Amino acid sequence: MTNSLYISTVEPRSGKSLIALGIIELILRKTTKVGFFRPIIKDAIDKKPDQHIDLILSSFQLHQSYENSFGLYYSEVSYLMGEEKFDKILDKIITKYKRLEETCDFIVCENSDYVGENSAFAFEINVAIAKTLGCSLLILGNGYQKSVEEICISLKIVADSYRDKHCKILGIIINKVADNALEKIKIYLQNTYSENNYLFSVIPYDKKLDSPRMREVAEQLKAQGLYGEKGLNNLVFNYLIAAMQMQHAITQLHDNDLVVTPSDRGDVIIGTLQAHQSINYPNLAGILLTTECKLEQSISRLIAGLRDTLPILWVDTYTYPTASRLQTIYSSLKPGDIEKINWSIELFDKFVNLPILEHLINQIKIEGITPKMFTYNLIQKAKLSKRHIVLPEGKDPRILKAVATLISQNIVDITLLGEKERIEQTIQTHGIQLDSNSLRIINPLSSQNLDDYIETLYELRKHKGITLENAKDMLMDVSYFGTMMVYSGDADGMVSGAIHTTGNTIRPALQIIKTKPQYQLVSSVFFMCLADKVLVYGDCAINANPTAEQLAEIAIISAETAETFAIFPKVALLSYSSGESGKGEDVERVKEATMIAKKRRPDLLFEGPIQYDAAVDKTVAAQKIPDSKVAGEATVFIFPDLNTGNNTYKAVQRETGAIAMGPILQGLQKPVNDLSRGCTVEDIINTVVITAIQARGN
Repeated sequence: MTNSLYISTVEPRSGKSLIALGIIELILRKTTKVGFFRPIIKDAIDKKPDQHIDLILSSFQLHQSYENSFGLYYSEVSYLMGEEKFDKILDKIITKYKRLEETCDFIVCENSDYVGENSAFAFEINVAIAKTLGCSLLILGNGYQKSVEEICISLKIVADSYRDKHCKILGIIINKVADNALEKIKIYLQNTYSENNYLFSVIPYDKKLDSPRMREVAEQLKAQGLYGEKGLNNLVFNYLIAAMQMQHAITQLHDNDLVVTPSDRGDVIIGTLQAHQSINYPNLAGILLTTECKLEQSISRLIAGLRDTLPILWVDTYTYPTASRLQTIYSSLKPGDIEKINWSIELFDKFVNLPILEHLINQIKIEGITPKMFTYNLIQKAKLSKRHIVLPEGKDPRILKAVATLISQNIVDITLLGEKERIEQTIQTHGIQLDSNSLRIINPLSSQNLDDYIETLYELRKHKGITLENAKDMLMDVSYFGTMMVYSGDADGMVSGAIHTTGNTIRPALQIIKTKPQYQLVSSVFFMCLADKVLVYGDCAINANPTAEQLAEIAIISAETAETFAIFPKVALLSYSSGESGKGEDVERVKEATMIAKKRRPDLLFEGPIQYDAAVDKTVAAQKIPDSKVAGEATVFIFPDLNTGNNTYKAVQRETGAIAMGPILQGLQKPVNDLSRGCTVEDIINTVVITAIQARGN
């Protein structure tokens, strides 16, 4: 088993973070025991953590401390080198590495940024570290603004040097390559290194990843933010020095431009703001004002009165010196920048030869299904047969950020409900990378299907006394409209609840879509993503005090849900006693429910009543229910009532750090799922993907 991989760069800013993100994402689909290690890092400034370590640990929630994620600081290395104690450097790095290795199946190492006296020394120390740790090398080259010849010569020198040092080279990746050079580089790698059985891949230059956000421009220029703080996440693709008159400058505008102009050029400032708001001109990143002059009071008052405005920064230097400084602005992947992190992983998955890379970890032992593998499988299954999901809450920025990821990864088709202008405004205000013209947006008020939906809803509910006018009023509610889309086959499923209550989401589904013929009620499950496995908890959100008959139904359908999502169902019906040890009405209800479930589905594994510890711990199970096929190995947990289930899932979530996906509704003829109002972007993505998979089974 290749248990470690050392990413070694040919030169700075080659995109190590992209590669590290991609590799760790891939390995986490196999095992949760993954570590990240940097042998040498810069000394902390103002107690800020190393940005690479912070990025990886926060992005993947790796189970390691910051202290165990690196070997030494620059200053420590410099001191030991001065004392001619190079072996001491390696000893200290090995000690830290081995401490991390104790808890990991695989460690991704990222080469030292330590440069010392010269680049030759940097190469020597990285060779020594990689060989000492027993790591295979992944060479990462930088193709940015280089000719094919320059890339190939640079790569050959480095690869030959590593081979001369008897390093084991696992593969070569060239990043940031111009589109017109991609095929030539691939051919060169194939012709030069194919006999070595290396992994070799070429990743194209990506403008979005390399572009700074307005926030980074402000930080690196030490600029003062005047207006538009909400737009500081806007990406900056280009800089436009607007020293000419506005009628000429406006013709030079492009998407995501940062317009640079003196602060006394009120015509340019107002013209730029108007151009940004005009549908005839591109969306801009922001405005950077120069010179020591402050904004005219009249201009300041005008801008302050705008409801939404571009971010406007100010520096007290003149335009051309400022323009020179802008050329030194650089962007790096930062913790929490979900969009760039997702783009990085997408690029890696698309352009790196994953089967060969997977071969390197094919001996890692996989026990059950890990959370990473679970979510990875979800996305792959959803992609196999794309479904159409309607999202009624189109104006919520979290929904739109989730849509950006879902569309960019081509997972599902999406329809948003709401006013197009309102949605476009939210996209612009929050700097979301979405093209509204490519989105399917429906305003229920003006939908061409509204009359048909009114008639259908009237026919479905007239026995309850509603009129056509009542039906029309109901369909003005986006939850009812979205549900009717699903019922009518104009969408395969619906996800709502980010800004609506559970009742708003579920009530229309119960009234319109209704339950499958074989089921009497709608219930729910949570997928509980623990450190090394995924469990199913039901019902923790819908049914307060289910009868024995209802409890049996919840157990059966929860088992079926588990099977749908590749979790082998071993169902534990929980109580405060196990087997025949306890008596009482609550225990008898669970006992009866278990008997009903076994009778209806003798092909499934049920055990109950059973206590939680006996359901999950083999030692306890052997004492309490020794002959059970479920005890100690349960994957599906059925709680006796809502009070127990809801409190248990929240307690497990809070105390263990588990991710709770859900509630996932089950029993409906077509899938509708509810979000919590505190949901994250990742929660929305997961719920949409799960809904799409549920739709495949209908």
